[in-house]
Amino acid sequence: MFRWLLIVWLAACVPATGQVSPLLKERRTSPSDLEVSGQLRGLPPGTTRYIAYQDLLWLPQATCTVTNDTNFVGGARIAGVPLTELTRVFGETPEGDLVVALSYDGYRTNYSRRYMASHKPLLVLTINGKPPDKWPKSEHDGPMGPYLISHPAFQPAFRILSHTDEPQIPYGVTRIELRSEAKVFQAIHPPVPYKLHSQIDDGYRIAQQNCFRCHHSGEEGGQMAHRSWLVLAAWAATDQDSFKRYLRNPLSVNPASLMPANPQYDMVTADALAAYFRTFLVVRRPE
Repeated sequence: MFRWLLIVWLAACVPATGQVSPLLKERRTSPSDLEVSGQLRGLPPGTTRYIAYQDLLWLPQATCTVTNDTNFVGGARIAGVPLTELTRVFGETPEGDLVVALSYDGYRTNYSRRYMASHKPLLVLTINGKPPDKWPKSEHDGPMGPYLISHPAFQPAFRILSHTDEPQIPYGVTRIELRSEAKVFQAIHPPVPYKLHSQIDDGYRIAQQNCFRCHHSGEEGGQMAHRSWLVLAAWAATDQDSFKRYLRNPLSVNPASLMPANPQYDMVTADALAAYFRTFLVVRRPE
């Protein structure tokens, strides 16, 4: 009997085309509610709704042991909802181009369809069987919750120059947006013509995964760094040597910097990023 009721309940959670999931609430009922927005099924684009932690537990779960996530000291047993399930249950389209995770400190992570297929990220609900209020502190001694995202096991799926595919493992996630990848990345698309696999293209693809997490262009991108895309562009154009040193070792330029170092970036990679950012200061002539 219970199994039959569970099947009925789960079926009701995945609404038909054009219908809103009953799990989405108009108002927050608890600080632990997850905000969701973007392209939600049956709702105008950009509408914000809330999902209770207990309701997330009803969704299909995955459980695994992680050993290479820097958020955990040693290994951890995690359980949570695959991001692909969030797009299936709540998205306007089952495929879901892009899942965007926003954290309380302004950090922002973008999960493309390709990334989700390669790495199977989870919205973590329990760590070693414990709910978020029992989780350990973050690396900066703040709360790890209300949610974080991790992987069953991470193996890099691509390499661009000396940039290797990096695990996207934000903690303090408060909001999930179901977005269009093309529209989001249009905000940082090079404003000049360029060729695939060129220096500008390499810099663009690296910036998508790395720089866009903390820096913003208009309303898109992270707010953690408080430096916009145009500020980075001006820096790359006027003081390229300092820009490239900052990429590799931020503390050598600014002793108060909180930006993680990228010592693995060789000069070819740094040159590609500088060339990419400089395109945003190019003034196009009228046609």
